[in-house]
Amino acid sequence: MQAVEGKNKTYKNASFKPRRKKRTIPSEVIHVNPRINPAAQRLLDRIGIPEREPFKPDPFQTQSVEKILHQDVLVSAPTGSGKTWIAVEATKEYLARSRGIWYATPLKALSNSKYEEFGEAFGRENVGILTGDRKENHDAPVIVGTTEILRNQLYDSMQSGVDLNVDLVILDEAHYLGDADRGVVWEEVLIYLPPRVRILLLSATISNAHTVARWLTHIRGATCAVVRSDVRPVPLYALYRAPDGELTPFLKGDRLFPKVAATVKADRGRRRFAAPPPDMNEIVETLRDADLLPAIVFLKSRSDCDKAVAGLNVCPKDPIDGGFAETVREFLEPYPELRNQRQLSKLLTCRAGSHHAGQLPAWRLLIEKLMTAGHLEVIFSTSTVAAGVNFPARTVVLLQSDRFNGQGFVDMTSTEIHQMTGRAGRRGMDKAGFALVAPSRYLNTPLVRDLLLDKPEPLESRITVNFSMTLNLLLSHDPAGIKDILSYSFAAFRDNPNTSAQVNSRLRENFQKHLSLLQELNYVDEDGQPTYDGRWAAQLRLDHPLLIAEMIRSGELSDLEPEMLAALIAPFVTDKDKEIGISREAWAISRDVWKRYKRMLKSLKPLEQFMIARGFDVPSIMFWPSVAVFLWARGCDWEDLTEDITADEGDLAMLILRTADHLRQLCALQNEEPKLAQIARTALGLLMRSPLI
Repeated sequence: MQAVEGKNKTYKNASFKPRRKKRTIPSEVIHVNPRINPAAQRLLDRIGIPEREPFKPDPFQTQSVEKILHQDVLVSAPTGSGKTWIAVEATKEYLARSRGIWYATPLKALSNSKYEEFGEAFGRENVGILTGDRKENHDAPVIVGTTEILRNQLYDSMQSGVDLNVDLVILDEAHYLGDADRGVVWEEVLIYLPPRVRILLLSATISNAHTVARWLTHIRGATCAVVRSDVRPVPLYALYRAPDGELTPFLKGDRLFPKVAATVKADRGRRRFAAPPPDMNEIVETLRDADLLPAIVFLKSRSDCDKAVAGLNVCPKDPIDGGFAETVREFLEPYPELRNQRQLSKLLTCRAGSHHAGQLPAWRLLIEKLMTAGHLEVIFSTSTVAAGVNFPARTVVLLQSDRFNGQGFVDMTSTEIHQMTGRAGRRGMDKAGFALVAPSRYLNTPLVRDLLLDKPEPLESRITVNFSMTLNLLLSHDPAGIKDILSYSFAAFRDNPNTSAQVNSRLRENFQKHLSLLQELNYVDEDGQPTYDGRWAAQLRLDHPLLIAEMIRSGELSDLEPEMLAALIAPFVTDKDKEIGISREAWAISRDVWKRYKRMLKSLKPLEQFMIARGFDVPSIMFWPSVAVFLWARGCDWEDLTEDITADEGDLAMLILRTADHLRQLCALQNEEPKLAQIARTALGLLMRSPLI
């Protein structure tokens, strides 16, 4: 029989394990002394701070800047390798030639961060921002914004026939081209941009960079160069925390380290999902004793992240200095709602926090600022933080090998693992970065080995036809021209001509399907030209433009109070098909909202049945978003709102902010629907208040 070590004795029966007693955590620091395998110690000996020396760009960085002056460039390099330096230097070169620059990112938060960074670098007067909810200095030579805003500007440019005053477009996080939900926007931008505009794509490592470049060269008639670097600026080493607490290497060459392999073999046939969750206090103490902090611990869900912080008792050995507390206090001054944040005490005493989409944007920003400034020891996060947010750490901890994709849990990809481990090792601050693999019920150890050793997956096209795209392109192209545009898609670009023809045919058929329905609804005439209704409906660049356009056309929205307008728009902005609890008090206040909501559903039912009969999906129109936005628009404070509506704070914030984005679209209908536009402006003002701004 295999012996199983307990705390004070050895149990010979491997099937018997002592039940862990509930222990009372003393106020003093818990101290665990993990054993360190000699082979792991040799890796840990590489920890250190590199000597300060003048910055010298890597060859791939200088090559990128040189090439972007004459041709399009796709930069494929590991996360944290210094792609922002390329963007800054390219911007300097184009500004020196009095050229315009558009810097596009996938996230509003990232756009805000780059706006601040570029403002410091080039002067506030030279930098503007466009993100939907921010529009500042929009005539500046350097514009930072979201990719959706750039796409919308290209729609407007094609319709008006007036070229964008831009000479260089920088697409940050360009691997979003393969994002299932938003990749279509990136592909549209690349197709619509005039060939005279240089494109600089900054991407995490992708395996088919040359294929993407050949596609761009093909559709733009201008050469796209690939500048590639596979070298991490800070080398990465993988460690393993065995169930008995010992630290070992995770790999030996391309195989699992012997002790890791033995653990995997011993676990075969056992019920992995019956294993207890890992003890976060012990993991953090292991990290501290091995000098592996600061760290990002990736967890499966938002609740797991919050529970990890709540249960944390391992506190820093050195006292919290007054500067840290003062930084937090100053940040919280304009956000009184955050002073009651449940994690605030743990943040101050343990230098720890969680970071995920279920939190208020302001709280996530605080965590990001503190982590970047080196104030925090550990953050617990879902895998989404691996993309787009600058969260450098010495170590990342992997406790699962799957992720939630919106419908269920699926295995992670090599690209996702590489993005996560790309946060390990801070350039200029670390000589080495580490990925610590810790076994848990959600970890498939052999899969993690394969993902770490594999190359990132190739980017795939996410092009799809939708009603907003169809209406906007019809403003500047006839149907035949749009079918030609679709043939430029990355999906239709293949080495096999037969495959390319099949994809092209499928896209054209999908476009024709959308066109036919728009013609039946009289948004487009028989010749393929948008009608009066089609022209203003094209300005509704939303997820479900036809449903909202139909309510406008029927007058359903024109006689509403601002609070009610916001409430009826809210159900169309959420893609979460899950009902949320509403308190009795909220129900009582929202009786009129319920009546108007039911009336709206009744008015939309014929259109929904019409669309379903022609093979289109229609969204679930849930009631709780209407209640949440109505209460907020009426002046409910944030603490009361979170008590009345059981959704996560971050989901509530996103609901309200996206409702505000939709209201801005209605504000743009000033000429066609002046009364509605005025109500929308008033409603917008009711929504945009602290802690959302």
